Amino acid sequence: MSLPTPKARTHLHTRAVVYRGYHRADGLWDIEAELTDTKTYALNFSERGDMPPGTPIHGMAIRATVDDSMTIREIASSSDYTPFGECQQGIDPMQQMVGVTMGPGWRQAIERALGGTRGCTHLRELLFNMATAAYQTIPAYQGRLRKQAGLPEPENAGPPYHLGKCIAWDFDGPVVQRHHPKFAGWQPLKRKA
Repeated sequence: MSLPTPKARTHLHTRAVVYRGYHRADGLWDIEAELTDTKTYALNFSERGDMPPGTPIHGMAIRATVDDSMTIREIASSSDYTPFGECQQGIDPMQQMVGVTMGPGWRQAIERALGGTRGCTHLRELLFNMATAAYQTIPAYQGRLRKQAGLPEPENAGPPYHLGKCIAWDFDGPVVQRHHPKFAGWQPLKRKA
């Protein structure tokens, strides 16, 4: 990455997060997320003993199986590395996310089901961005398959969900004009009071 050159410093901590999207043979989609936290120095946790540099403090994963509408059909999670044995109690509550759709209100749904002491902070953090990974996986691949089959874009009453959600996808900006010209300058319908 092209960040400015930093001042002299010592590397202490790494959090690695990876998201992957898969199309299953049965037509469903698997969105997977992994999180690992490591230190560059040795630690001694009373519950885990001596931990050499690079030993995972957190090592967690989630697989959400979703349908075409991005509604969770199944969810599995693991916490292979945690600081405390009690952290394993955060796995079972994840089942409350089955039936929730990754779309508007996603973060609020996570907070209602798993917020505070009802769930694990790190699994919750992984869930937040799973919707973005699903969106990057599913509609893009569906569009690719339609294009390969020579099918037209589906008739849609409104703009794609990502328009108007980012500086580049501003309805009044050049990217929307180039890639979705029929929605350039689009304004949502206002409900009458």
